[in-house]
Amino acid sequence: MKRWFLGTRRRWTLGALAAVIGVSAFIVGFKPADTDYFFQLNKSIDIFGRVYKEVSLNYVDQVDPQKFMESGIDGLLGSLDPYTNFIDESEGDEIELITTGMYGGIGVTIGVRDGFITVISCMDGYSAAKQGLLPGDRILEIDGKSLTGMKPEDVRSLTRGEPGSEMHVKIDREDEKEPLNFTLTREEIELKNVTYSDFIDSGIGYIKLERFSRGAGNEVRLAIQDLKLRGTMKGIVLDLRDNPGGLLEAAVEIVSKFVPKGSLIVSTKGRKPDSEKKYYSMEDPLVPDVPLIVIVNRNSASASEIVAGAIQDLDRGVILGTRSFGKGLVQTVVPLSYNTQLKITTAKYYTPSGRCIQEIDYSRRDNNGAFAVMIDSVEHDFKTLNGRLVHEHGGIAPDTLVDLPAPSVLNVELIRRLMYFKFATEYVAAHKSGADSFVANDALLADFKKFLDDQKFTYEDEGEKKLDELSLLADKSNYGPSVREEIGRLKTELEKEKSSAIEKNRAELLHSLNVEIMSRYKGDHGRIAAGLQNDRQIAAAEGLFAHVKAYSRMLSSK
Repeated sequence: MKRWFLGTRRRWTLGALAAVIGVSAFIVGFKPADTDYFFQLNKSIDIFGRVYKEVSLNYVDQVDPQKFMESGIDGLLGSLDPYTNFIDESEGDEIELITTGMYGGIGVTIGVRDGFITVISCMDGYSAAKQGLLPGDRILEIDGKSLTGMKPEDVRSLTRGEPGSEMHVKIDREDEKEPLNFTLTREEIELKNVTYSDFIDSGIGYIKLERFSRGAGNEVRLAIQDLKLRGTMKGIVLDLRDNPGGLLEAAVEIVSKFVPKGSLIVSTKGRKPDSEKKYYSMEDPLVPDVPLIVIVNRNSASASEIVAGAIQDLDRGVILGTRSFGKGLVQTVVPLSYNTQLKITTAKYYTPSGRCIQEIDYSRRDNNGAFAVMIDSVEHDFKTLNGRLVHEHGGIAPDTLVDLPAPSVLNVELIRRLMYFKFATEYVAAHKSGADSFVANDALLADFKKFLDDQKFTYEDEGEKKLDELSLLADKSNYGPSVREEIGRLKTELEKEKSSAIEKNRAELLHSLNVEIMSRYKGDHGRIAAGLQNDRQIAAAEGLFAHVKAYSRMLSSK
């Protein structure tokens, strides 16, 4: 059974000898009209097989047949786009996870912090959260096996398993003198597509959609119905920022909640003339007249772009934010022999106006080896249902461009050095019952500043790096003392500027602290709610809803 899969921006590990068997079976069944092309296919398979066999049997050193085959598959598929991958038996669960959003586990996200496997977050309602694991806990052992030196992907194979099975975990916690032991029960974990929905302003509903696995359409339906029951909606914000995509069918279901029944949502076209498929809305919309704003950014890809492109082309809502990623390729998952699969790009998708959103043409490279930009139909003009002119330059261009400010160097370094994470771990350990009274204010910032001093946190900004380069140049070129003195004076001034960096970036740092600490108190719901505060794109959406005429003008050809 084939599965249409728009995919996420992820590459799969290649492996297993069975790939050649599967690819060969595919080619044997293929009947192109061009007999010369068919001859070239068979010729290439024969040469490839002979090379593999000769090297495996006669190379001076013994060759691992499976690893050698993996290299061959890697070379074959590496010449195509990054979304065409061979999936061996051990990776089948990952495809199921992305497709269905379900797996057997304990409901934790883990990562490496200071060399330790650390709990980053716990999912509400599952064993890890119910038994009392907390973000910041360092996992020392699982079922008696030390995790020292292990990678997160290796640990995930230990935490996942058959629902109902038990696992024993030993952890180290910030405010505990001795390690703590937990017995956790694996459950069927269902990753949510809609991770947050609520009113963000009077009558303005907000839905955060983070993925497009099976059931995404139903989750959006339930979120809309819940918002409708709680009050009159003056507008809906559908947030697709950082959503990498998923199932094509899920994207169609979600658009169907907003557009008239029978509307063309997306079409796909493959290599053969008769390969075109068209997908229409098959249901009556839940909110046919409620104003809609879809927010996208450069990390909104694939199925996210189907939704944004359809909403834009049908003039159903305003697209706000920045240009999307530009992935207009459709993958089909084809079963092969020995429980392996091939995820292969089989088509491009097109918005209702006929635009192909794919930005990169993986079949062409320039003289430097870089991939070319897609020019599938760049010379054509495209128009929305109302006659608005839209363009095809890769990705979905927003109707109203609202960028986010670049983070300060200080904030980037605080994130990179895990200062927010470590401070939040200490803070919540000392304020266990402070969720309802927590406020990100100047007192918190003062505590954070003291924490940074205790951690001996320092960083080098771009100006300092340039001055260091200038100092080296001055020494190398034997510049006079006046130049050296001037460089020294500039360094002193930069140090003064850095000493006030926390105060200058006060709002940015308080926002980051608020998000990190609220994620500890209230999980993903708290993290997202805190993140929406002082969000420039959310504020722009609220402002546009408040100006009804401006919203209507954006959807008008005039």
